[in-house]
Amino acid sequence: MGSAAELAAAALMILGYPALMLAALVPSVPAFAAATAVTYLADHYLHRKGSYLINRLSKVRAGLSIRFLIRQLLLILLLARLSLSDGLVFYGATACFIAFYGLQAPHGALVTLIRNRRRMPVATRNVDLASRIRIPDAPPQGLLNRSAEKMLHLDLAAVVGILVAAATDSALAGFVGIGVTLVLGCGYVAALLPYVRGRKTPPTPEKVLDAVDDWLRRYRPETVLYFSGSKDSAYQVNMWLETMEQLDSKPLIILRERVILANLAPSTVPVICVPGGVHLMNMDLSTVRVALYAANVGKNIHMLRVPTMKHVFIGHGDSDKLASVNPFSKVYDEVWTAGRAGRDRYAIADVGVRDEDIVEVGRPQLAPIETWQGVPQGRIPTVLYAPTWEGWDDNPGNTSILLAGENIVKKLVKADPPVRVLYKPHPFTGTRSAQAKAAHERITALVAKAAAERAADPGFTTDAGAQAQAKAELVRIDARIAELVGNGGEKGDEAEATRDGLVDVKKHEEIARLRAEWNAAYWRSFPTWEHRVVTGAEPRLYDCFNVSDAMVSDISSVVSDFIASGKPYAVTDSAELGVEEFKRQNTAVRAAVILSNSAAELGGLLDAVRAPAADPLAEDRSELKQYLLGPDEPTSIEQFNTAVADLAIKAETRNVGQDSRAATGAAEAAEAEAELANAVPAPGTAPAGEADGLTA
Repeated sequence: MGSAAELAAAALMILGYPALMLAALVPSVPAFAAATAVTYLADHYLHRKGSYLINRLSKVRAGLSIRFLIRQLLLILLLARLSLSDGLVFYGATACFIAFYGLQAPHGALVTLIRNRRRMPVATRNVDLASRIRIPDAPPQGLLNRSAEKMLHLDLAAVVGILVAAATDSALAGFVGIGVTLVLGCGYVAALLPYVRGRKTPPTPEKVLDAVDDWLRRYRPETVLYFSGSKDSAYQVNMWLETMEQLDSKPLIILRERVILANLAPSTVPVICVPGGVHLMNMDLSTVRVALYAANVGKNIHMLRVPTMKHVFIGHGDSDKLASVNPFSKVYDEVWTAGRAGRDRYAIADVGVRDEDIVEVGRPQLAPIETWQGVPQGRIPTVLYAPTWEGWDDNPGNTSILLAGENIVKKLVKADPPVRVLYKPHPFTGTRSAQAKAAHERITALVAKAAAERAADPGFTTDAGAQAQAKAELVRIDARIAELVGNGGEKGDEAEATRDGLVDVKKHEEIARLRAEWNAAYWRSFPTWEHRVVTGAEPRLYDCFNVSDAMVSDISSVVSDFIASGKPYAVTDSAELGVEEFKRQNTAVRAAVILSNSAAELGGLLDAVRAPAADPLAEDRSELKQYLLGPDEPTSIEQFNTAVADLAIKAETRNVGQDSRAATGAAEAAEAEAELANAVPAPGTAPAGEADGLTA
């Protein structure tokens, strides 16, 4: 519903209109002016905040234009009640507001036309279209940003002038205000005109699509990562960007929604966003041999229909959730899993995916995860609590936050000998369930309280100088990254972003190096014993893995990923299935300490961290790691590249076979036609045994 300030502004604005009517009927110019000021200011505040309430007002027939029109009509009423209906200012005000609203139509039409023309049929990154077509600069943001609000507020000069005229009984101020409003309105419309004709207009959709096809013919992409989804699912494609950059074949990323492109992480891989299915199906992808799919969505059909390439489901995580064995997966030529576990999941699920169509390729994204070498000398153990979110239903097995989270954190912060707690919740935590949100807030408060108590304990010392130096380094790195990134978020529009979207490789590499330095400085900026809540994009989950010695989590891909580290871990049986049944249903927990909702079993996890040599699950974790994620050698990216190359050969073999069959068919058809021609007499020629129509 918005913040308290937004609610107050909306209430003032709504109450301001009855006050305007009352002031007009009384009549009182000062009261009307005061109510007018309140409605203007409240309206402007809500728009500046981008308040949700503005949209709600539109739904109840109280939209922006209506609010301005009502205020202007009430001003006319005020003039009539002041017995000014026979004065020139009354007629001038009436004519002004009619003319002013007459300007709204061309203004709105021009703004809409400019926006529609500058919306490209495709949007790109790292695709050189600028050398193929001319894309002009976008209009100044001041012209198009919140344009309706700006246009309507031009009536302010007329309103103020008319009120001054009514208060002073002098028409001059009124006509000055009226003139200013009309001149500014006409000027706004005139300022938009150059952007709908001439060199300031972008190329037609046909020219843009031709330019993209020309680029595709020259670039000749071989492997495509295809993705469609909502804004919140952008992480599913982002996790594959580094892998795409490391492919031996020429990579291309195809997106279907502009919102995904806006939330795509920086990459050197060419990206084409094609919202229209027809445009995609007409795009020249004849050189592509392998298409990779990170999600099972309806729009995949637009690419799956292309027979000249092989289609592969690679997913966006590896876990025992039902999504990992979606029956839709059988539409792909192959399904790639991290290790043997993925293959077995499909066999057990029996959803139609054949074993011969499954290829084990490892998880290239896990390369940054470091193998555990034990707790570093002089540092207390660090335990990461990384629960997943509550999910779309109320299944108690979705997350440990609700039933076990507080118990887990309480036991960890009170552990003796002590450990450090890092709490990194799933980004979606609390987005659906108010109970989950409240539990998350309580856990956050627990961690903060424990951190404050530990900071006040003289037994925990700190190197203030080193931390100050690390914080200064963070500031320096942030400043440099901001300098390198620049004002990329201030691009004029999609067309400009497409034109100027070529990545600077050196800058990209420097930013990657700086982010690694930032991560190292972040962990040095506070004591190694300090409990911490870690949210946001940085530091990343894998960075938290690397500074932790153990993890507590739920059934999700987080567990499968953490297994790559070889570190002890615990998983919460929030649905209380029981240890044996829980392990039977969830492969990834077979080498885990299984926690009940009371978290009474946490001691086993902490013992494994403190005495690795006596850890009873160490060998099980090693075996499970290979089962889930595949062998360490060859590396996962080498396995992935091999799988891409093998499948590309299959696609090419199929295409050559089709061409050969087509050529053979054409030759046979030509031969049959020739035989038929030889068998049929030419016109005017008598068959054998006949001459001139007479028989022998």
